Amino acid sequence: MIKKIVLIGGLIVIVLGVIFGLPLYNLHYSKIDGSEDQIIYIPTGSSLADVAAIIDETGVIEESTFLDYAGKLDFTDEKVEPGKYQITGGMKVKELVYALKNGNQEIKDTRITFSFCRDVYEMAGEVAPAIEADSAEIADYIMSSETISKYGFKEETICAMFLPDTYEVGEWDMSAEEFVQFMADQFKEFWSNEGEGRGNKLKELNLSQSQVSTLASILEAEQGLVTDEWPKIAGLYLNRVKDGWKLQSDPTAKFCWGDSLKGVQRLLDEHMKKDCPYNTYIYPGLPPGPIRIPSKKAIDAVLNAEKHNYYYMCAAPNNTGLHNFAETYSQHMANARLWWKYADERGY
Repeated sequence: MIKKIVLIGGLIVIVLGVIFGLPLYNLHYSKIDGSEDQIIYIPTGSSLADVAAIIDETGVIEESTFLDYAGKLDFTDEKVEPGKYQITGGMKVKELVYALKNGNQEIKDTRITFSFCRDVYEMAGEVAPAIEADSAEIADYIMSSETISKYGFKEETICAMFLPDTYEVGEWDMSAEEFVQFMADQFKEFWSNEGEGRGNKLKELNLSQSQVSTLASILEAEQGLVTDEWPKIAGLYLNRVKDGWKLQSDPTAKFCWGDSLKGVQRLLDEHMKKDCPYNTYIYPGLPPGPIRIPSKKAIDAVLNAEKHNYYYMCAAPNNTGLHNFAETYSQHMANARLWWKYADERGY
């Protein structure tokens, strides 16, 4: 009889152990499915249910199971932190919940890169895949009157604040506003008078930051092959600006036509006559703003322009991408005739 009681008692203990002990064991020792590391993105404003659905899509743990564990570990809607997270293959479910709850495995290696962009909209398209804000949000925020006014630009010049490069921004969950502020800080640092002394050089040229960027954009569009020519071309344009001449830059005339002249290598007289404030064949001085987002190198080429007496340039007839420079119109016309002959022979 006593043995029977002991046996029954033992069975009761085992059953109670299974009932109460197994869930506790699972809570602390159960592992997710899969051995491969995975990356997940938790958008801003996500609820716990949203997180569970995102986790479910990875296949490492079912939505309902994750919510059950989250409830036991005090992971609530209020504690959801947006970001880019790594799920380590074979990690414990408890570790996964705590990682998301406390941000332990948030990856802060986000970098943004953009270059050779025609405008803010194209730049936003390159940046958006790297951060949470989408391209429309970024472009709309930049081009809003409030943002333009906040940073002291005009609609035509706001693109000058965005300097092409690769930047480490850390967290993935960056909003459009945070991105713009980040770029404003980079712009301020670039133009500070420390290091390269750009502030002093700017004063020497008697131009604004936006005007330098505008000239740099023309420079970059004019000579896209041999950047070593940039300082010389910049000096030529600055000579014309100083003396009140028209820049007569082909890229500015082409800019006025939008995409309709895309791929056209040789502009004709009719292309130079389109009335547009950016057309430097019609209007003297610099256009209202950049015709593309210029690189830091092009900006520095303007700030470090060569001092010379050149006022004219023409493509050299040798397919090198270089130019022949001239001080006088007669010299320039001699160079131009050589180019026209060269171009005609090749059907340009």
